[in-house]
Amino acid sequence: MEEVRTRFPPSPTGYLHIGGARTAIFNWLFAQKTGGKLILRIEDTDVERSSEESFQGIIESLKWLGITWDEGPYFQSQFIKEHSAAAQKLLESGHAYKCFCTKEALDRKREEARKKKTALQYDGTCRNLPPEEIRKKEAAGIPYTIRLKVPRGGGFVSFEDIVYGIIEKKYEDIEDFVIVRSNGRPLYILSNAVDDIRDRITHVIRGQDGLANTPKQILIYKALGAPIPRFAHMSLTLDSNKAKISKRTHGELVAVHFYKEHGFLPWAFVNYLALLGWSMPDSREIFSKEELIKAFSLEGINRANAIFDVRKDDPKFFTDPKAISINTHYLRNLPVEEIEPYVKEQLEKGGIWDPDFEGAKRDWFLRTVDLIRSRYYVTTDFVTLGRAYFSDDYPIDPKALKKRILKHEGLKEWFPILADRLQATETFTAEGSEQVIREMADELGIKAGILINGIRTAVTGQAKGPGLFDVLVAVGQRRVVERLLKAVTFFE
Repeated sequence: MEEVRTRFPPSPTGYLHIGGARTAIFNWLFAQKTGGKLILRIEDTDVERSSEESFQGIIESLKWLGITWDEGPYFQSQFIKEHSAAAQKLLESGHAYKCFCTKEALDRKREEARKKKTALQYDGTCRNLPPEEIRKKEAAGIPYTIRLKVPRGGGFVSFEDIVYGIIEKKYEDIEDFVIVRSNGRPLYILSNAVDDIRDRITHVIRGQDGLANTPKQILIYKALGAPIPRFAHMSLTLDSNKAKISKRTHGELVAVHFYKEHGFLPWAFVNYLALLGWSMPDSREIFSKEELIKAFSLEGINRANAIFDVRKDDPKFFTDPKAISINTHYLRNLPVEEIEPYVKEQLEKGGIWDPDFEGAKRDWFLRTVDLIRSRYYVTTDFVTLGRAYFSDDYPIDPKALKKRILKHEGLKEWFPILADRLQATETFTAEGSEQVIREMADELGIKAGILINGIRTAVTGQAKGPGLFDVLVAVGQRRVVERLLKAVTFFE
């Protein structure tokens, strides 16, 4: 069987957004599933907009996602001579011709067509110019484009898209399209086809917006005598208002690096993006890497557009709830050692990382992360909601302070007593702490919840969290005592 060869060809004109990442993931999954190859090709011929910074950002995002490639990265700009040579070959074989029509003349024809309400197609003025006239125009220095000569006299381009089925386009509905600009620069539609031929691409897996150009590219393949790859066009990714996801409209909320910075686990994000426009018959949503590769198929790609719920005004979830749900699953269920490096990264960014957390305190660190992750959604939560476990500089939730502490004046006197009793505990355990606190509540004739809730807020700054007595052990005897004594100042 022929080796499967797919490609991911990003343009280095900005960050890698979720639409591009989704395309990369589908190509990678198919290559992995079939034992094929994924080629990374950087389409950098837009010199004005391309940048090294964007290229590096794309590479970093792909590596973070765990998307590996087998060849490349190749740079399209390195092969411009090949693209030009292909255009010359098409001229010599009679599949293309030089067009000397000026922009002004073409604009006039378009305006006339618009007034007559006819199709805005090139009328073939230069399609059959005599060789003598071509030589005269060239000798006069008249600039020209190169157009592909689309077959006439009936017929059509036909291909079977793996997702959308049989697609047909009549020749009469395809104008003789430009493949080389008047400045000699090949257009993308030619360069892309020539690159795919050189890289022996067998499957083109890309967004549905590329479907319209496919008949033209097939004509180029045929004219160059090259085999035609199979096509699978993925549905578009839309926001909740059914608008196409774009960098211009949605900004960094659709950038892969945004989700890295905001605490997503890489595989959780890959798992989520794979579900945008692809699904299993049993609606399963959680897959390990091996399971997803095994389950993936191009036939499973949906025709219906995928919806990515961008939430600009929701500070808690800030993005699609399903993305949060999948990340939460992995954050709470993976072996704690697997999420350790991502928690470390966030603590370092938050300025509260202690080298001892991977040294003398590593056992404590892993136990604490395991304890508190049950209520977290993203790894940034360890810096915000979990800050009190890793630093003595932590905020107190104003609502919790008012409701859990200031509402109960007695805590001003009870906190120091509790601090003394907990300090006197020889073995600081969850059971021992619970006994001290409940016995004191009985002595005072109050509900134990008043002390428990007040202590939680004083010690962690939060109103909610794991079981308090486990929390106290995680924070540690000395720090619990110090924080209870400090809490007395809240009443001032």
